[in-house]
Amino acid sequence: MVIFEGGLKRGPDPRNTYYDTVDLSAYLTKGNNTIAVLAWYFGKQGFSHVDSGKFGFLFECITPGITLATDASWKVIRNEAYQTCPPPLPNFRLPESSIRFDAAKDPGLWYTHNFSAQAWKNATELGRPPMAPWNRLVQRPIPQWKNSGLVSYLKAPAFPVQYDKDTVITCTLPSNLQVTPYLKIETREEGKLIEIITENLMGGGEPNVYAQYVAGKGIQEYESYGWMNGHTVTYKIPAGVKVLDLKYRETGYDTEFAGSFTSSDDFLNRIWQKARRTLYLTMRDNYMDCPDRERAQWWGDEVNEGGEAFYALDTKSHLLFKKGMYELINWQKPDSTLFSPIPAGNWNKELPVQMLTSIGYYGFWNYYLNTGDLKTISDLYPGVKKYLQIWKLKENGTVEVRKGGWSWGDWGDNIDMDLLTNGFYYLALQGAANMADALSLKEEAFEYRQMMAKMKATFNKEFWDGSAYRYPGYKGKTDDRSQAVAIVSGIADPDQYPALRETLKKEEHASPYMEKYVLEALFKMGYADDAVERMKKRFADMVNDLNYATLFEVWRAGNVESWLRGTTNHAWSGGALTLLSQYMCGVEPAEPGYASFRVFPNPGSVKNASAGMQSVKGMIKSRFTNSEHLFTLEVTVPKATTAVIGIPVEKVSAVRLNHRPVWKDGLAVRSRKALKYQGVEKGRILFRVAEGTYSFEAVKYKK
Repeated sequence: MVIFEGGLKRGPDPRNTYYDTVDLSAYLTKGNNTIAVLAWYFGKQGFSHVDSGKFGFLFECITPGITLATDASWKVIRNEAYQTCPPPLPNFRLPESSIRFDAAKDPGLWYTHNFSAQAWKNATELGRPPMAPWNRLVQRPIPQWKNSGLVSYLKAPAFPVQYDKDTVITCTLPSNLQVTPYLKIETREEGKLIEIITENLMGGGEPNVYAQYVAGKGIQEYESYGWMNGHTVTYKIPAGVKVLDLKYRETGYDTEFAGSFTSSDDFLNRIWQKARRTLYLTMRDNYMDCPDRERAQWWGDEVNEGGEAFYALDTKSHLLFKKGMYELINWQKPDSTLFSPIPAGNWNKELPVQMLTSIGYYGFWNYYLNTGDLKTISDLYPGVKKYLQIWKLKENGTVEVRKGGWSWGDWGDNIDMDLLTNGFYYLALQGAANMADALSLKEEAFEYRQMMAKMKATFNKEFWDGSAYRYPGYKGKTDDRSQAVAIVSGIADPDQYPALRETLKKEEHASPYMEKYVLEALFKMGYADDAVERMKKRFADMVNDLNYATLFEVWRAGNVESWLRGTTNHAWSGGALTLLSQYMCGVEPAEPGYASFRVFPNPGSVKNASAGMQSVKGMIKSRFTNSEHLFTLEVTVPKATTAVIGIPVEKVSAVRLNHRPVWKDGLAVRSRKALKYQGVEKGRILFRVAEGTYSFEAVKYKK
């Protein structure tokens, strides 16, 4: 096997098609070689695929020594063993079908060198690209899948086992995984039907994929190539079948769990770990909302997921975010509107708030801030600018709410939609201004910031009621989401923080998706303990449920009916991962591409915590301990960058670096080659350091 499930779903834009490049040299031997391909044509649309309307296959290998290319000399046959399972059919969002395989129709070892394909028909030559319906070919921008090979289940019966009656075997996976299930059986008669499902067959309340195998006679092996996900895989074995072995293959996006987080608080450790597992489970062709019901690149979800990946995964994960960014702009409609999910063959509705989130500060700008990839920003910024220009401004500087195709701000109720939309428009302007600065478009950056200044003035003059923001005419309860966006965007000023803190203590309307912004607002205002307390209260059901390795789409507490319709693996719920690494352990980029970064820990009452992340400059580590009389901070700074270390100044009388004094009672004690004192600012003692590992000790005043 050279490639397992190559070929990305269509497409890079509404017309064109991805292609793969692979190095075959290690597989070729002297003499005759056989290249054999099993191709799958979906034949239907979905939320992650636009159907070309026609099956086609292209292969080209052109080197100085050899030329191989698909033409009419290639042999082809339809493998009649592959069929479609009967209902329940996968819901309309999924382009994949449930695969049924009838072993009696299997053409045999068609992929081996000794197999004769002379009886097969010659391929029909359709032409050379670019040609309809596949049009221009675009090289795959992400790696091929990580592939575990076939491995044994964590828990399964001891094999072989002869079953004399119909039996259900449920095998346990080590976590919630993307898998292709495998079986090896023996039976004396053909036609025995084996069904294979996971517990997510109805994940999200609607049918997803499953598999069927119709046995032949004798000993046989089969792997169902349509991936499914779950904590368990269940095989329904009919009487008279001897099971020789059951295994699975895990495949998924090729990235490593390079980031880490641990602390003295077990709940925080578990929510970070569950968020990471949920994140990885929603990565494949694209960032997706869930791996069962939809597999769709909703961009509100991708913003959260991309932010988590910077802290949890290695830098190969950046390519998936980048792919999604190009797709979002390349699918831009002639009227300049944007929509997601894309790629999509049966969806085209704009969700205006999600689109603002995508192109704004937490979307495109956050990608550039973490990667320093200016070319991508340069390529995509014109599309961002066009989208912002379709929004109409009122005289007071705020925007008119656009309904788009679906006026959606969040799940749940008490959504102050006008306020929320304006908050995310402000964040979109912030991202656009920063991108314009990076591209040396100073006049455009200035214009964006003028718009921001006018919006902020209106927010604080017309929407602030002394305890919270509220759009005129809104009648619901105070919207915690909108307060959070005002805080994280910088619309709210520090003198408003105490009142906003009390508001966020009592208002709980955000879904797990928007809860990320609420928790971030509390961290940003300096109320780390409030953030942790709210995180524990709201996410308790998800984190404490030992039956799931992942986080849910909706809250379960008091809302069981809604929870049953949601998925149990939705990465938009993983914002806590980002916040614990970025705010509690304090690591975040200060300049694009980590040309410099900050380590400003916010320990609250947590006794110790540590985080590691693989930045584009290398591994960064932050570790603190926090006791009554001493705060210690250990930081690792990689090569080719610098860091500003921010020690919380409250109650601190002296600071030592590697056991030597560097600060006391407001003054630097002495300068050192690797360290530059930068004063006290916003409650932190600041030091700039170059590459290396540093151990700070902050001595606190004794009572």
